[in-house]
Amino acid sequence: MTFGVFIHRADSIYDDSPATQYQFPKPYLERASATVDDWIVYYEPVKVRGSKGYYAIARVSQIVPDPTAANMYLALIEPGSYLEFPNPVPFDDGIGLVETGLLNEQGRISGRAQAAVRPISPKDFDRILMRGLAEDHPLLPRIGTVEPALDWGVGELPQAPFAYEQERERVAQMTTRVVRDRVFRRVVLRAYGERCAVTGLKLINGGGRAEVAAAHIRPVEHNGPDIINNGVALSGTAHWMFDRGLIGFSDDLDIIISRQVNDRDGVESLINKTGKLIGPLVERDRPHPAFLAWHRENCFKA
Repeated sequence: MTFGVFIHRADSIYDDSPATQYQFPKPYLERASATVDDWIVYYEPVKVRGSKGYYAIARVSQIVPDPTAANMYLALIEPGSYLEFPNPVPFDDGIGLVETGLLNEQGRISGRAQAAVRPISPKDFDRILMRGLAEDHPLLPRIGTVEPALDWGVGELPQAPFAYEQERERVAQMTTRVVRDRVFRRVVLRAYGERCAVTGLKLINGGGRAEVAAAHIRPVEHNGPDIINNGVALSGTAHWMFDRGLIGFSDDLDIIISRQVNDRDGVESLINKTGKLIGPLVERDRPHPAFLAWHRENCFKA
């Protein structure tokens, strides 16, 4: 087993869905197979406009032949393991490469940087993870006590094999619901500028807490992934109505109101004047139609 890097871009020609599967050709089979039961980090190339750099982690559960394409394989992602970074990590942070294993003996970028699937050292994996999850300016929850910043044990890792075990223990924290909810909230709130997508309000209370929550469109208990396209920033009342199916969203992001609402005028007064969900700051972060459809079919009270 080994940590790995999977290169992925939003406009990929491959049949990729980062939270569920990653498609690759046969030449990468051996490298991809080495990551089974271990963690990988997703990387978007710098040549992609608005590149997110290293932007998420996931755990590979198995490698299978792609039944739809000859000489192609699928790395299947363990359900519930995919998690995006609140802070995308650049390929080069201005000081040098974050993934130092890509440097050759002369200190130059080697051809390994072009490999769509490649191993990564525990030290480099740790560096990317720490930067991606750093809480320099934590977004406080709207209610409850303030939790301390997560202690990831930042620091240089010892040499392998202990490095692998220490890093696996650290990354295993990513599977706990408490940690994932905190990270997901940061990802969603920053994507939406801490603004409620229904009301359009951006309210910060006297305690520095954002009066908005990160809602899963398809809930976690119904296999909804912690991916930005399955999230939306909602204020308390809007969140309550959405969870109970009193409001929903069309694929074009129109806000739709259930006929079972007993105070339609009141609900309409809460909705921003466009009548549409105010999308995230970056277009590719908008809710995915598949998740919106799931909510309309399973939660929304028509």
